[in-house]
Formats: sequence, structure tokens, C-alpha cells
Amino acid sequence: MKEWWVQVGLLSVPLLAVYLHIPPPKLSPALLSWRSSGGYFTYKDQNIFYRDSNGAVGSSDIVVLLHGFPTSSYDWCKIWEGLTQRFHRVIALDFVGFGFSDKPRPHRYSIFEQASIVEGLVRHLGLHHQRINLLSHDYGDTVAQELLHRDWEMQSKTLVTLQLHSLTSFQGFSPKRTTPGSSRSTWRHCPLRNNRFLFSILQYINQRKKHRDRWVGALTSTSVPLHLIYGPLDPVNPHPEFLQLYKKMLPMSTVSVLDDHISHYPQLEDPTGFLNAYLNFINSF
Repeated sequence: MKEWWVQVGLLSVPLLAVYLHIPPPKLSPALLSWRSSGGYFTYKDQNIFYRDSNGAVGSSDIVVLLHGFPTSSYDWCKIWEGLTQRFHRVIALDFVGFGFSDKPRPHRYSIFEQASIVEGLVRHLGLHHQRINLLSHDYGDTVAQELLHRDWEMQSKTLVTLQLHSLTSFQGFSPKRTTPGSSRSTWRHCPLRNNRFLFSILQYINQRKKHRDRWVGALTSTSVPLHLIYGPLDPVNPHPEFLQLYKKMLPMSTVSVLDDHISHYPQLEDPTGFLNAYLNFINSF
């Protein structure tokens, strides 16, 4: 009789093959609508999905939204309309490897590339001479930190005003960082079934460790206004340790703390509270 592990292995191969070829689930009407209202631009032969809405008349302000892991620009759907009532342009993209953007394999996904894609989108839309506000979450926070390191602040003296509004996870600070996302997170239309693909995407965690001084330093040294909107129930950045450490390391940043039951996705869990906190900050300038 063959060893049990050989039998298990022989059985697992066809099952795994079937699993990896299961077609992805059909998109919901809401996601189909989200996709149809957006478009694509090309960055180094990669098709990058983005959404760009004209909003408030009489305002010249622009906000660019950077989503987290493991989701997409759809994370901003519940506050999109509210933002269009305040901003002239509301723009969001799906990072490469996420959402409706291309997911090349094999590929070495990096925060540096994602930051360059944001810069590419800004140039594509002809906004590099315009004032830009940046709203980021989770994975997008690190992309925003890289943009700060690239002297967007220096550019702001003549071209761009960058205001970083980081929602939850400056993982460079978090003393109890354990997972790349919340237990309540939902992966939207991205093939995580391919383990190599998932491993490539998750390299951002190691990149955060490797480049911690670069990205945390971008925050501690900037004169750009910073604001944190925080959900106390966030398992990624636990309360109160994270908030205490954040305030200690970034005393110049302002903070909004939402209701006790709000967790890692405040823009989805409490869109009204989140939007009010964000607009109060924006309107304070």
C-alpha cells in the first residue's frame, strides 16, 4: 500500500487544477456600474482602471483616492457622491494587480511602482499643475508616503498642494501589526487563488519593513497637513496603543476618532461620520 501522503498528493493535484480553473464570480450590478463609469490609461503596457467625476461648480479642488489591500477603488463608493459635492474633480484608481486594472504574472509588485502609476495618472489627466488633495487608506497610505518622499511637498510650493489624509494603517508605527487586512475586508474581483500572485502582492509588507525609515521619515519631516480618521475597533491598528504612538510620533497631525464600533474600513462602515470628519479637516484651510 502506498504511503498515505502519496495518495493525498495524487488526489490533490487534480483537485487543485480544477480549483485554479474555476471562473471568477459574476460581477454585481453595482460593480458593473462602477466599471462602466470609469476608464483606462496605459502605464508601461499595463491597463490601469480609474474613475474621474466632475463635481462641485465653483470649486477648483481635486481629490485623488488611494485604496487599500486587498480591495479596489470601489472602497470609496459610499462617499463618492458626498465628495463630488465638495470637490471639482474626484479621482480614484485601481492599483496594478487590483480591481479592474491589469494583473500581470509573473510581476514584481512594489509600492514604488504604484506611486509611479499615481504620478502617471496625474500627468495623463493633465493635473500636474493643479492643486491636489490625497485621501488614502491602508496599502494606499504607503503609496502616499512614497509620494511625499518624492518631494511632492517641494512641488507644492509652485505646482501641487498635497494633503495626506491617512485613514488607518501607518504600519510602520503599529506595535501589533499581525495581518495585511481586516477580518472584515472583502477581496473584489482579483484572482487570489494563484498563490504566486498573492505572494507577489503581499511583498508590500516586507517592503514596509525594509523602507520603514524612508516612509515614516516622509511623514515626520513633512510640513504638509496630515489628518488621521480612526476607527477604535480596528484590529490592524489596535486601540489605544496605535493612537497613542501615532500622536507621539506625529504631534502635528490632527485626528478624528469615530464611534467605538467602527473598525478598519470607516469609509464603508460609517460613511457619514467619515465624510464629515474629512470635510471638516479640508474646510479648516
